[in-house]
Amino acid sequence: MRAGGQGEEGWRPDSAGIVAAARQVPSPNFDERPGGSLVELIVVHNISLPPGVFGGTGIIELFTNRLDPAEHPYYREIEGLRVSSHFLIRRDGEPIQFVACGKRAWHAGQSQWRDRSRCNDFSIGIELEGADDAPFEDAQYLQLANLVRSLGQAYPIADCVGHSDIATPAGRKTDPGPYFDWPRFRSLLKNSA
Repeated sequence: MRAGGQGEEGWRPDSAGIVAAARQVPSPNFDERPGGSLVELIVVHNISLPPGVFGGTGIIELFTNRLDPAEHPYYREIEGLRVSSHFLIRRDGEPIQFVACGKRAWHAGQSQWRDRSRCNDFSIGIELEGADDAPFEDAQYLQLANLVRSLGQAYPIADCVGHSDIATPAGRKTDPGPYFDWPRFRSLLKNSA
């Protein structure tokens, strides 16, 4: 499956870190990576706004600082939150890019991987529209495999982990959750290479 009719080349980030196969919705929530930082890690998350509701505009509004706190009671709890991710993969498989891969998105928070803290410095964050208590869609697994494979060809990626694997203190985050099928994802990644 290819988004927007893009071939394999459409998934490779260009020199600015933009993936042509993804719809571009720029987020203001990013900054420069520290000098010398290489992109070595991919972090998989899940998100739905309001929680457990799919298909709305809440995620895009959150990542672009346009979330209306009067629209839902939960939005009042996260009012003023400034977060982003490099990518979102919607339930239908649509990929959206918020931050160029060469920039630091604000997705991992307090985190540690292989004795290195501040994972935002050297990672790419990919959000899947979903929740801890719901299975992900076939299209999401396919698009995630396409994206991760292409990122691995463009950057020295050493690992792909869940947010729960790097969040500190341990147990602070649970995503992508128990319904994310890691063996299925890794099989797609391997078999489509």
